Amino acid sequence: MRKEDFPIFKTSVYGLPLVYLDSAATAQKPSVVIDKMTNFYQSHYGTVHRAIYKLSKEATFQYEETRSLVRAFLNADKNEEIIFTRGTTEAINLVAYSFGKAFIQPGDEILISEMEHHSNIVPWQLLVEDRGARLKVIPFDERGVLDLKAFEKLLSSKTKLVAVTHISNVLGTINPIKEIAKMAHAVNAKILVDGAQSAPHMKIDVQDLDVDFYLFSGHKIYGPTGIGVLYGKEALLNAMPPYQGGGDMIETVTFEKTTYNVLPLKFEAGTPMIAEVIGLGAAIRYLQNIGLEAIYTHEQELLNYATKKLKEINGIHILGNADKKGAILTFTLEKIHPLDLATFLDLQGISMRTGHLCAQPVMRHFGISSAIRVSFGLYNTKEEIDYFIECLKKAVEKMLWI
Repeated sequence: MRKEDFPIFKTSVYGLPLVYLDSAATAQKPSVVIDKMTNFYQSHYGTVHRAIYKLSKEATFQYEETRSLVRAFLNADKNEEIIFTRGTTEAINLVAYSFGKAFIQPGDEILISEMEHHSNIVPWQLLVEDRGARLKVIPFDERGVLDLKAFEKLLSSKTKLVAVTHISNVLGTINPIKEIAKMAHAVNAKILVDGAQSAPHMKIDVQDLDVDFYLFSGHKIYGPTGIGVLYGKEALLNAMPPYQGGGDMIETVTFEKTTYNVLPLKFEAGTPMIAEVIGLGAAIRYLQNIGLEAIYTHEQELLNYATKKLKEINGIHILGNADKKGAILTFTLEKIHPLDLATFLDLQGISMRTGHLCAQPVMRHFGISSAIRVSFGLYNTKEEIDYFIECLKKAVEKMLWI
């Protein structure tokens, strides 16, 4: 699907065609994103929100136009609910700091899941240490499915926030966010959803899900690095103090007192990531032109095809077998170290991920320290999966023979 839109696939790796199977880490960029950013730097570059000259007005228009695109992309209610950050990690840290400062007291509890990326664990650990609160963990079962009965038992009047991933970056599990949000709200807790692995692959409607915060990264949705999005309900964002000081987040400054800007600028201190925001806008337009439903269908076909092929190999153990999965396959092979396998496959032009995948608690759940992950994007094909499986079988034969 649309591989020709991505110039990187004209390159080769060790003289072989590039087979890129690491979109869960970061996605490749279509020409429309690269060209949009280049054109901005070459012909329209200026700062935003600060001047009346033509270049500044053009830059400001494109910058705020992207905010409108993101609002529609997530079906948020207002542009004011869309905050630009440097990525999902910064967005989580922003909420941990600002929501924590406003709402978390000693003895309060925050719930996260056992399948979280480190970026949705560490900020909450820092918060509970600072505020004298408690962190509790929702377990998952051997299929990689969250235990909602255990979650229900963990919820109480002390629960102030539930922070969960929409799609696990290791297991591929698509969590039932709407149900989790309803359960959290029943005890007056708020819910934050890490959408880094879901926003590129499926249609998101934050109003239908009824989440309080939703976050994603630009580089995973075929946009540039260094840009991310925080969606938050307007009333919550208004109740939270600024995360950083300086630049656009001010209204007035005196040595005695500073007053803060209105949303969304209250949370966008300093000169923003202007070109990156504009590149994000181009990426969102690109995805919308293809259609998120079409992308999801294509990637599900790849996932099902690759899963069937993998299961034919002796010694394969797939981590995560939920009924509803994103386009992620993580596995181990008996008697073969993931790093050795990835090195062999790299020499065949195949890019994939190994290690703890920024989710060491998930590795510990399965009693391992590392695994192998392949993940798909809209540009992948069944022919690439066939080549990957062929090379994988050759690697297994060679390594077990040695």
